[in-house]
Amino acid sequence: MHKKPRSKKILLGIRLFCFLILSVSGTLLARDLHRYHREGSANRKLADRVQQARSAGTSDPDVSSSDSRFGIYADLHQENSDFTGWLYIEDTRIDYPVMYTPQDPEHYLYRAFDGSYAKSGSLFIDAACLPDTNHIMIHGHHMKDKSMFGSLPNYQTQDYAEEHSVIRYDTLAEAEEYELLSAFYTEINSDQEESGFRYYEYTDLSDPMVFKEYISQVKNKSLYDSDTEAVYGDKILTLSTCSYHTEDGRFVIVAVKHD
Repeated sequence: MHKKPRSKKILLGIRLFCFLILSVSGTLLARDLHRYHREGSANRKLADRVQQARSAGTSDPDVSSSDSRFGIYADLHQENSDFTGWLYIEDTRIDYPVMYTPQDPEHYLYRAFDGSYAKSGSLFIDAACLPDTNHIMIHGHHMKDKSMFGSLPNYQTQDYAEEHSVIRYDTLAEAEEYELLSAFYTEINSDQEESGFRYYEYTDLSDPMVFKEYISQVKNKSLYDSDTEAVYGDKILTLSTCSYHTEDGRFVIVAVKHD
């Protein structure tokens, strides 16, 4: 019996392997696109509720847009008591609720606002922070579709930073406006490493000396100079996300609210 040359069998096997790879890749891509759409849609619905109040106010002339917005925050808090604030940077995709679960620090690492599984997770306050003190540190995923904190590394360029220097963080009771102070790349240091700036350990800035040390460090590490200053008594907002410039890398921006 005539047999196919061995080379033809090898070629057929390669083609079959390539077909399987393409099929699996296509399935995974479709799954990811569906997930992006589903999670993005859920986040947009939440943002739309706030945006309507932010931009249009209400039909009642006796009720301001601020009153309407905080009314929505109250509703969101009633829907989920972990909701503690809203982070918004104009002309960016950052327009999200912020969660806080001190007893379960990473509860929203892979959970949406409604508690369902979400690969993009939610923005959340570091469990070591207290929401009503002078330092709020917020963590979020660096997503490939630029959702959550995926667009945060745009602050690596000074032009972008100057155009988006105002960061708004509303608590449940107060609208807060912060001014960009610093943006920098860093990494999570191992317990064995003594050197390095462990920004993530400065969650409590109530001590004047600790406050001064933190501000000095973040300004020294900044990718560019800023005219913004911070003095003890000001409120500090730190936004942190993963960065892939090195193992366990992070990209961080720090902003200040002057009292």
